[in-house]
Amino acid sequence: MFSKIKDALSKFNLGIADKKAIDELIKEIQRNLIRGDVDINLVFELSKNIREKALIKPKAGIIRKDHIINAVYGELVKILGDKKQDISLEKGIIVLAGLYGSGKTTSSVKFANYMKRKSISTAIICADLDRPAAYEQLSQFGGKNKIDVFGKKDAKSKDLLGILSEGFEHFSKKDLIIVDTAGRSAFDDDLKKELKSIISHSQTKTSRNVLVYLVFSGDIGKSARKLSESFREISQIDGIVLTKMDSSAKGGGALSGCYGAKAPVVFIGVGEKVNDFEEYDPFRFTSRLLGMGDMQGLVEKVNNAIDEEEMQKLSEGEMNMETFYLQLKSVRKMGSLSKMMSMIPGMNSAKIPQNVMDTSEENMKKYEVMIGSMTKKERLDPELIDRSRIERIAKGSGVNPSDVKELLKQFRMIKKMTKKMESKSFKGKFGNMMKGMGGGF
Repeated sequence: MFSKIKDALSKFNLGIADKKAIDELIKEIQRNLIRGDVDINLVFELSKNIREKALIKPKAGIIRKDHIINAVYGELVKILGDKKQDISLEKGIIVLAGLYGSGKTTSSVKFANYMKRKSISTAIICADLDRPAAYEQLSQFGGKNKIDVFGKKDAKSKDLLGILSEGFEHFSKKDLIIVDTAGRSAFDDDLKKELKSIISHSQTKTSRNVLVYLVFSGDIGKSARKLSESFREISQIDGIVLTKMDSSAKGGGALSGCYGAKAPVVFIGVGEKVNDFEEYDPFRFTSRLLGMGDMQGLVEKVNNAIDEEEMQKLSEGEMNMETFYLQLKSVRKMGSLSKMMSMIPGMNSAKIPQNVMDTSEENMKKYEVMIGSMTKKERLDPELIDRSRIERIAKGSGVNPSDVKELLKQFRMIKKMTKKMESKSFKGKFGNMMKGMGGGF
């Protein structure tokens, strides 16, 4: 599903990018969400929100494709959780709930192993008295990974609360206790009653903080929303654990389940091995879903784009220290100086000295401080800056006079190159490029 959405984004007609083109993109995203078993009401809500964001004029410096990708990303993480959760589980109890086949038992051992690697002593109580040999399976998997497990072989449902009490007492010195509960093929009345009693007993019989995590398999489909909404009738859901996200699962259930649960993703199972378990990170996870390399970099780029008014100043008027200062700001936000120069028509073929192109991030920061120490007149007319002014600027910005001289040298070199290329056609192309970077529809 998500790979198809990625394909739709990559094929999007950036040359047109009008309302019609965006509507076609939204329809393609809708088709793939529905094929991926996403709840139909959620599909319409996502579509509406993506369309509204996509039709907003992008900030200057942001191309249309990045603007659209950011809109899709924003809606996905709004449902899955837009930030990494601050997980503090010491002296707590985690109740893992879910249906048959969701991966609760495997996740309980992976979870315990993950916390153990963080030096948090963790143990598991087997509260699944419905599935044959559940305790034996959990004990074997836990023992193989040196995780303590408490339970009773051949225990009956009437023994459930007693086993919980014994388990809490047995593991009283552990930092974290995980309760692995029974599942059903459907969230029926018996399962509701059982889970409600487990949660209530955990809250009343211990002084520990009790959190409830719902476990979803990545291939659960659209029924995930109904399941999570039904579960919310008996308890608040504190987080979601997604399992089997490494398989060919469509992934729509992850969206539908989180939407119905009104809870963020906290952990993700990404493989069969015990160490294939990680905390949810919105940037990494959504980058993986959409096949994007550096989603975090893209989001930061969109959020930090310079204002259109500043971009306009760069494309008009004669260069002075004020416009040079704006260029430095834009370079630091868009990338290297060489990257910025490559975006200016004709600059690729210009013989630009390597020392200019290699201007480092550290030097650019230093230049900004020096320019900030200049007077308004000096910024508008740098030729006024003589030896005494150089010394004053150096002292005010905490640098050596030679640094100020180097700044003036760099400025004059770039100004000279720009003047050489400042034909009418170039200025027109440059102005259009700057406007085009704004990505208006």
